[in-house]
Amino acid sequence: MRALVVSTLALAMACGTATADGIEGKWKRGDGNALVRIAPCGDKVCATNLWIGDTSKGEAAGDRLVMSLTPDAAGSFSGTAYDAKRKLNYSIVLTPRKGGLITRGCFVGKLICKDVSWTAAR
Repeated sequence: MRALVVSTLALAMACGTATADGIEGKWKRGDGNALVRIAPCGDKVCATNLWIGDTSKGEAAGDRLVMSLTPDAAGSFSGTAYDAKRKLNYSIVLTPRKGGLITRGCFVGKLICKDVSWTAAR
């Protein structure tokens, strides 16, 4: 899940709490090593690993991030992500693109960030 956290950090619409509209669905990470589903989970949005190719970095199917997101004027969704497995909070921005999604995740006061590209999966 660490790669999910980092990459999704690097992975919604209404005032206050966002729904998953615009980002909901299955997404394949740019390196091909993860398939993630983004969907509502209660009043939050969850990114759940459906498949992981290389599990050597601690990622596993079923791992998930719980996100609190709000839309911005540019069409992105920003907020926080919580990784229950590691008990860590991150700041996150998800930016929909034609046929894809860019995620930017940061931690340590936004000093360490990573961007990851995702393509829509069927």
